[in-house]
Amino acid sequence: MASATASDPAGDVKQSSLRRVVTASMAGTVVEWYEFFLYATAATLVFNLIMFPPSDDPYAPIIQAFVTYAVGFVARPLGGIVFGHFGDKYGRKRLLQVAIILVGVATFLMGCLPTFDQIGYWAPALLVMLRFAQGFAVGGEWGGGVLLVAEHSPNHSRGFWASFPQAAVPIGNLIATVVLLVLNSALSPEAFLAWGWRVGFWLSVVIVAVGYYVRTRITDAPIFLEVQKQVQTEEHVRYGVLEVLRRYPRGVFTAMGLRFAENIMYYLVVTFSITYLAVALEMNTAEILSWLVIAHIVHMVVIPPIGALTDRIGRKPVYFAGTLLAAAWGFIAFPMFDTRSPVVIILAICLGLVIHALMYAPQPAIMSEMFPTRMRYSGVSLGYQVTSIVAGSLAPIIATALLREFGTWIPVAIYLAIAAAITMVAVISLRETKGSSLHDLDRVDQERLLAETGAEPQKTT
Repeated sequence: MASATASDPAGDVKQSSLRRVVTASMAGTVVEWYEFFLYATAATLVFNLIMFPPSDDPYAPIIQAFVTYAVGFVARPLGGIVFGHFGDKYGRKRLLQVAIILVGVATFLMGCLPTFDQIGYWAPALLVMLRFAQGFAVGGEWGGGVLLVAEHSPNHSRGFWASFPQAAVPIGNLIATVVLLVLNSALSPEAFLAWGWRVGFWLSVVIVAVGYYVRTRITDAPIFLEVQKQVQTEEHVRYGVLEVLRRYPRGVFTAMGLRFAENIMYYLVVTFSITYLAVALEMNTAEILSWLVIAHIVHMVVIPPIGALTDRIGRKPVYFAGTLLAAAWGFIAFPMFDTRSPVVIILAICLGLVIHALMYAPQPAIMSEMFPTRMRYSGVSLGYQVTSIVAGSLAPIIATALLREFGTWIPVAIYLAIAAAITMVAVISLRETKGSSLHDLDRVDQERLLAETGAEPQKTT
């Protein structure tokens, strides 16, 4: 029997439209996370050396740099709330265009900052302000980006298609790592610290222009456009953070719990591992970055197949496996790091990112299927971003402090295992949503709303 897309011209158009939406979402996500992770890598390799007062303690400036890094995470929930509110009212596409411009401007200005030697404590102060703006924009990016795809996707393959924006995150990280690796390898250490690192931040202008243009070529999903009319014309149909907290608190708190271990693990693997290898083991920075390049490629490749797996066997079992393996990763990976063997270290980092993908790939589909369309941007943004304040933002700081205090990786591995136990509770409480209809979710929400308000249902044509 011929496939729908092979025999139905409308199916071809729909499939082509979906691919275009996926491309647009990924293009913008690559831009946002290139810039976000460029800061993450620079915090370990550059900012700790030039933006803060010198110290005899090698870990002190790193912790200071990670504190400014954490500011971006604090700003992300605020960005999620603001962008989610207006994104539910005006559309995903329009707010995503604002986000990509904001993060681009902030990142470019970071490349123009004077150093601590030049302007003293104004240097870290300005860095913090720009980091806040960057985090604010990224906080609004994720929800809109994944919803563009999730709301266009068929019910039976939403896990697969919605995972592609997640795969764009390691692409952005990969580009940031490659840029810094090339600059670090091509320039002397003095030249790299003096001006070379700035080039990576200035390149954001080119990447932002490409991402913005691609996003002008798509439209919001029909399901959103239908609900948008309701929001604008029916007084009893509300949206925003307060509404989602009032009506769907379980979804918000479940999403927060799902994020906890995943977010901590990611920043231990891609950020703290640089600190551990470069400072504790005194390994070559260029080599570490080259190993991360390989790991990011592996991460990018495995995410879509894992998303497809959730369409076949369910969201919950895949996430459960990832959480269980995350609890064990630290106890396996750090002894592998201690071998100082490049091959073994690469395997440890790749293993960490494959485990992470088991949790990360299902998130867009899971969270999209938790909330009705009228408040979906607010719901997924809030559930996804708030956790980052106590998870990803603090993970490198806590891990570095534990390493400095105890002189061993064991407390860091225990820290990750505890985080995994917390997320396991959320996974166990999770309702399986594989194959569910977003239209059915909206209909149930509408019925509940009408029962409460006594309003007449809206007639649709």
